[in-house]
Amino acid sequence: MKNKIIIPLLSLMIIIMGYFGLQAYSQAKKYEQSTQKLVMDRDVSKQAEYQAKAWLEKLSLGHYANEKRLVREEIIKEKELHGSEAKRYTLYVMGLLAMILMVSLVTGLRFFTFFGALSALVVLYFGLFTPLLTVTIHKELEYIGDVVLSFESKSLLGSVVKLWEGGDIVVALVILLFSVLVPLIKTLSLMFVAVVMESRFAHGIVRFFKVIGKWSMLDVFVVAVLLVYLTGSGSEVSHAEVQVGLYFFLAYVFVSMLVSLSADKMLEKSVDSGSST
Repeated sequence: MKNKIIIPLLSLMIIIMGYFGLQAYSQAKKYEQSTQKLVMDRDVSKQAEYQAKAWLEKLSLGHYANEKRLVREEIIKEKELHGSEAKRYTLYVMGLLAMILMVSLVTGLRFFTFFGALSALVVLYFGLFTPLLTVTIHKELEYIGDVVLSFESKSLLGSVVKLWEGGDIVVALVILLFSVLVPLIKTLSLMFVAVVMESRFAHGIVRFFKVIGKWSMLDVFVVAVLLVYLTGSGSEVSHAEVQVGLYFFLAYVFVSMLVSLSADKMLEKSVDSGSST
């Protein structure tokens, strides 16, 4: 009777978490688009025009309104709104993720392993597609002001594509393997282990991912983040801003480690109970 309540409850929580994740992704993309508009409005010619109109506004003593300033301020407001909304929905996702882990842990290790892995799969999806980092390269020009030379917004998969197109095929493949394919296969395998933990393959699966886990999750992820930054840093004057995709991937790394430990303990108890009988 208890399981009949817990399973639909956890399933519903995961669906809601996925909805909030989609909202966070949508707001992050809108933030990216607003930033792109600002960048396009701050190239050399448009920034020079903006400064000329700003001086004209000052000299006219308020009789002339700089419409470009008004438009830019409106875009900045939109950008800040989308950024705060993306962070808000991300917090909702993290809160639901914590609740799912707590409820499933109280229910048992098997529930924790399965629903924890399913939750990890959801945050992994958003961690792969949601922007991790935005990089703006700019330069201060006399009389014109701050001019943006280039802007790039990168997700983890987007960085793999850029590295591949740039000729860094080996690096792209390493990141694709250890930060995309291995996490995906590992998560699906842990869900399989939770469903058929009596299978003779279950122990081998858990042992395999315990061996490669630290390389596939933490160390390579740090390298991937550094490469995301470096692929956009073409100048000494650059500004990098962390986006919510980073938090999704970090959440996956953390939950994945917990689920791996849970699967290991679950199989140990299964062996002990089997030997005692």
